[in-house]
Amino acid sequence: MEQNIPQYKILLIGDSDVGKTSIVKRFSDDIFDEDLLCTIGVEYKVKTLKVDDKEVTFNIWDTAGQEKFRALISSYYRGAHGIILTYDVTKRETFKNLQYWLNEIETFSTRSNVVKLLVGNKIDKENREVTREEGLEFARSKAMLFIECSAKTKVGIQQAFEELAHKILETPDEEPQKKKKSTNLVQPDEQDQNMDSYCRC
Repeated sequence: MEQNIPQYKILLIGDSDVGKTSIVKRFSDDIFDEDLLCTIGVEYKVKTLKVDDKEVTFNIWDTAGQEKFRALISSYYRGAHGIILTYDVTKRETFKNLQYWLNEIETFSTRSNVVKLLVGNKIDKENREVTREEGLEFARSKAMLFIECSAKTKVGIQQAFEELAHKILETPDEEPQKKKKSTNLVQPDEQDQNMDSYCRC
């Protein structure tokens, strides 16, 4: 008898050159390429992982960050169970632009309870411009999970996807629907508790 493994749609968004593709390739294939070219449009990966003795399959959509592709990727928000917002800790501009990407989620996501994970990438580099505390504070203010990682050294990559899977499994499923005006922010006390659990890197 075949095991029915639940499948979840995961979307990676963020500015160009923050390392979204490198994160996906490190997670799915355990490889890192210094000379990786920017994504054109959207790339797709499938990865099955085990969470608390339960297997789940992530259908991962890695989107281009260039402005010319943004109209194209708007349709990929639909039905996503989890969205990973990525910035480069060595480029403050990519951190400042996170509000734009959150607005895109608000506009195009069709799940009111979509799980959002904020990822600060490239912590292996020395020329940091965004502190961990800034990332954590921003994630808390927007009711997002948060982690810092390095696709190059592998630090935090597996943990990021595992924690996202944990949260998705904890979240009641719903059918994609037309966007409602209501918000899904957690209460401050619940939010702080979640951040203590998920912000360990």
